[in-house]
Amino acid sequence: MAGDERARRSDMVDSLRRGGISNRYVLEAMAEVPRQRFVDPELVPEAYTDQPLPIGSGQTISVPWIVALMAEALDPSGTENVLEIGTGSGYAAAVLARCCRRVTSVERHADLAEGARRTLAELDYDNVEVRHGDGARGAPDRAPFDGISVTAMAEEIPQPLLEQLGPDGTLVCPVGHGGLGDLVRLRHGRRETLSSVGFVPLVTDES
Repeated sequence: MAGDERARRSDMVDSLRRGGISNRYVLEAMAEVPRQRFVDPELVPEAYTDQPLPIGSGQTISVPWIVALMAEALDPSGTENVLEIGTGSGYAAAVLARCCRRVTSVERHADLAEGARRTLAELDYDNVEVRHGDGARGAPDRAPFDGISVTAMAEEIPQPLLEQLGPDGTLVCPVGHGGLGDLVRLRHGRRETLSSVGFVPLVTDES
């Protein structure tokens, strides 16, 4: 079984390369992180398919290409202090943990936060801190961040996150309405659109 999963990850990485993903740290992370550990047991056969999968609490684990795209958009080099909003299953946090020095991930749903925390600990991802709370507020005590990745659709980028981004940092966030919009990157004072995307809405205490 382990050999089969490694082969499936290798095929996934080949597909990511063909899809334009080129960052060495991201590709190595995607090849290493066992995606099947972050889905329900009955969904393990679908873990490496190019489709979102339910993880409970109305949330999903994003398709591998989106996870890789968002990680690559941060241009990781292994030294970054990164904030993730929307831990979900913990899979994207695990990928970031293999690309960056430190990851703080905030999840609104307590059951998902606990499940992700448990899985990450079992896999020895000891440079990830999972918090339960309102992601739109970020984690000011860990700021400034070199990178911020928001894995839910915001109508506009929350101001606290902008304030916690370091002067040379990069923020990636889906922006739109009704779960559909554009993946936006803010870097060096520039805003650019990377792709059209669909995400569950970002829910905050202010909503």
